[in-house]
Amino acid sequence: MSQADYIRRTGEIEHYFDRTALDAWKRLTGDQPVSGIRATVRKGREEMRGTLASWLPQDLTGWRILDAGCGSGVLSFELIARGAEVVGIDLSAQMIAHARQRAHEIEASHGRFKGSVTFHSGDMLDPRHGRFDAVVAMDVLIHYRPADAVRVLHTLAERTSRQMIFTLAPGSRLLRAMLAAGKVFPRGNRAPAIYPVDPSRLVGEMVNHPKFADWQAGRSHKVAVGFYTSQAMEVIRS
Repeated sequence: MSQADYIRRTGEIEHYFDRTALDAWKRLTGDQPVSGIRATVRKGREEMRGTLASWLPQDLTGWRILDAGCGSGVLSFELIARGAEVVGIDLSAQMIAHARQRAHEIEASHGRFKGSVTFHSGDMLDPRHGRFDAVVAMDVLIHYRPADAVRVLHTLAERTSRQMIFTLAPGSRLLRAMLAAGKVFPRGNRAPAIYPVDPSRLVGEMVNHPKFADWQAGRSHKVAVGFYTSQAMEVIRS
């Protein structure tokens, strides 16, 4: 993955979430009523978010966690309620503004968080964000080609001391058919291109690199609800 390719791809993703479908994603990640395709996607995302959160310790006091592609901050809020120091990064400046607003609203109604969160718009790979105990990346790597996703994981692993949890789009005839069918839906219902992969093989490529011999594959769990299909994967530093 060249720097130019990465910048081009992140620009495409930013354009979608910041300009094309911002309002749709605010509704999807909020508590407003949705219907049809978005209802199944919301249900699937809620199940996946619960899975990823359950793979982290219940008490996260002292943990510094990167929520890569944090969107409206829903997962970040769950982690800081358990004591984590969270850095939430998203390409969409508009979604980050929305996340900050939600943080103020939650604090105003429920009091101060146990942990802390800072939200930034920009690149999840920016080294200026520092080091982390754990990285969580929900439905982020699905938008990158397999080889590029492995390189993203390697880059994040260099600054992560304990655990990385992320999702991939599992390659299957059903998912490919659903992705093809998605082309007939209105543009507001469609996300940027998703790249189906063999999750176990991709994780194997990541942990089998000699430079990352101290990482090993962990848990795996598939969530399939209507038009939402995603595979949770874990890698752990030994």
